[in-house]
Amino acid sequence: MDLNKAFDDLQSEADAAAEHVREARRRRDVFRVAFGGQEEVEEVVLSGSLARSTQREPLNDVDLVIVFDHAEHPEWGAAGPSAGDALTYLGQRVNALLGITNGEVAQEVRLARPGNHAVKCFLDDPDAESPFTVDAMPALRQSDGTLLVPEKASERWILTNPEFLIARVAERQRDWSLFRPMVRVLKMWNDCHDTSMKSLTIEVLALERLPEESNRPRALQRFFTAAEQAIDYPIEDPAGLCGPTQRDLDRERARAQLSAAATTSWEAVVAQEQGETDHAVCLWRSVFGDVFPEPPDGCPAKKSKAPVVVGAAAGVGTVRPRPIRDAPQG
Repeated sequence: MDLNKAFDDLQSEADAAAEHVREARRRRDVFRVAFGGQEEVEEVVLSGSLARSTQREPLNDVDLVIVFDHAEHPEWGAAGPSAGDALTYLGQRVNALLGITNGEVAQEVRLARPGNHAVKCFLDDPDAESPFTVDAMPALRQSDGTLLVPEKASERWILTNPEFLIARVAERQRDWSLFRPMVRVLKMWNDCHDTSMKSLTIEVLALERLPEESNRPRALQRFFTAAEQAIDYPIEDPAGLCGPTQRDLDRERARAQLSAAATTSWEAVVAQEQGETDHAVCLWRSVFGDVFPEPPDGCPAKKSKAPVVVGAAAGVGTVRPRPIRDAPQG
């Protein structure tokens, strides 16, 4: 079986369907047009995985930031009730501009529900199984380019910089054309396993730990091995403003899943370099599950372990066993 074709098929499963991406952008742009025409709004900033082009199915939510003119809302930014007030105000403006009954610009939003940092806007029936939403976050632009956004629970405003992550991802993509596609594959792997890691945590790990390799299997194997070590250390906002990407991360659970993927993917790389392509495919299938193609003769119920040293074939390098590590416990 052709392993490259198998990974192409895996990629097609990881990527969001083109028509779903177009519709998500259309719905997001309804907000950009509506708020971009308001005098009190300085700019509308796109954020989230759709803005970074790392989105994958199911594509049922998008994010954007509404940057208001501070002169129009001088009370915003101060500790106290202004954080909640800003969210309530934005919810009211969403209903006025985009409410499904009588929105001034378009009739798209069925419900605008203020949350902790953003207003969750339901463009589908809120009681549906997976309704499409737009998370709109009010913000004030600071002199250093960062954004001050509300945190209702703590009654304060905090600094964030989603544009920094967008720029970092774009930089990695310019350096390596496979970066965004591989991030989507890793997000799919994460969704299929009980890792406790959020999508953003995987993406931030990939920024630093996903190597530039023309060989996709080797890139994934090296990522899993590196991430297994990195999971015991803080995984923080790349902009250095918001702290950990995930305060509720279960490191033990994440480590166990990453370790299993690292071991099996290493065995798969060894098998492929020995020319045992079908065996390699079956090993990758055990990493990604049924979404990964199966060879024509199927996969055995119990996989055999691949040899640990390769080098007999001309031009084939040596692959050594993954070393035992004494990683600090987080």
